[in-house]
Amino acid sequence: MTDSYRIRRARSADLDALLALEQRAFHTDHLSRRQYRRHLRSTTAVVLVASDAAGLLGKALVFFNARTDIARLYSIAVSERARGQGLGAVLLAAVEKAARRRGSRRMRLEVSQQNPAAIRLYERHGYRRIGERRGYYENGEHAWRYEKQLGAG
Repeated sequence: MTDSYRIRRARSADLDALLALEQRAFHTDHLSRRQYRRHLRSTTAVVLVASDAAGLLGKALVFFNARTDIARLYSIAVSERARGQGLGAVLLAAVEKAARRRGSRRMRLEVSQQNPAAIRLYERHGYRRIGERRGYYENGEHAWRYEKQLGAG
């Protein structure tokens, strides 16, 4: 990964790359092309991507609900060539900033109990475990629930 990547909103032209990243990054619960299309147009979702001249390096998807001040981080994924270089933390900071701009005061997420790297990322960035969802994923894996107070940004 070069230092010349940028974080931006995803667009329709990113669909193929988003789907390919989704398939490589997650072994279950994949978003479909149709779901991504809907999220790209939605006023209650933000899809951010990190990209460089060679293509997509990572993505983050966050949902908003007008009836609550809680944003929900649905997923973060980083491509193989960008792993271990802090891009997950950059994407996490970017979705937190987007959530604060939307008036969210808290961010919640679920993470597979079988994903220690993601758990470390969230805990290092101030997320605290608030519960468990047993059998949460399609393959039966359990998830931890986390929350972070976003505060002023």
